[in-house]
Amino acid sequence: MATIGSLKYISAAQLADRIRAGANSLAVVDVRDDDYIGGHILGSLHFASGSLDATLPTLLRKLQDSETVVFHCALSQQRGPSAALKYLREVAAQENKASGGIVPSKPQTVYVLDRGFVGWQEVYGEDKELTEGYRKELWKYY
Repeated sequence: MATIGSLKYISAAQLADRIRAGANSLAVVDVRDDDYIGGHILGSLHFASGSLDATLPTLLRKLQDSETVVFHCALSQQRGPSAALKYLREVAAQENKASGGIVPSKPQTVYVLDRGFVGWQEVYGEDKELTEGYRKELWKYY
């Protein structure tokens, strides 16, 4: 079973390299709630942590063909890791269902973005090839 100690982390630079390389089996899941405003990683999926339990089946279907999945919140200290654990545990539960639940079509590697969107925006916030909807004034005191 996945635990907080077994989670893997990816740096902003490593993620940026993968996005720039056009990794087509990469999915980024942003689990911020109201703090989602002010920018997000280009192409990321927004699944707010406050409603993740209800939207988890939809997320499982959306990520079914992704080989790499990266979760993050603002700092990736609570919501991001928690969402990654929920996802990993649900995938394991689906794989154990006798009727064959919603499972990834390929082996997946799940990461948490180190330092979350706060760390990301410090380096890539104004890079329109990597970040969309960025509003610098909302982040200047972070």
